[in-house]
Amino acid sequence: MRSVPKIGAVGEQRFVVEPKHAIDFADLDMPAVLCTPWLIWFLEHAAREAVLPCLEASESTVGTEIEVQHFAATTLGQAVVCQARVVRVDGSEVWFQLEARDESETVARGFHKLRIIRKDRFAGRVRKKTQGRMSPSQPQ
Repeated sequence: MRSVPKIGAVGEQRFVVEPKHAIDFADLDMPAVLCTPWLIWFLEHAAREAVLPCLEASESTVGTEIEVQHFAATTLGQAVVCQARVVRVDGSEVWFQLEARDESETVARGFHKLRIIRKDRFAGRVRKKTQGRMSPSQPQ
């Protein structure tokens, strides 16, 4: 690490809810609203933004835990701000308090933990895990 992430550092992701971010079961009775998996994607990327300035070029992050309460709907076309605030750092592990707001209210809160990893070690583990597996293009 270039530097240790500071308690209180904030990462942020802003987006406008598009049809691709909506639930896939919307119909005449169920309005198209932001789905939880996309919300979590943006929250995790907000956390990553908070630590990127601290990383060496050879490092990256992986999410290891997440707990999110998604308690309000956000409609298509609404702007959303996702923030992740560093609340604890222990070696390569960083904990965040999460919050997402749309144009009118807080829509989600939670906690997230990232681990700072070395890209080469991670890639090596992935290669080891996939060795010996048949590629999809190989005949059986």
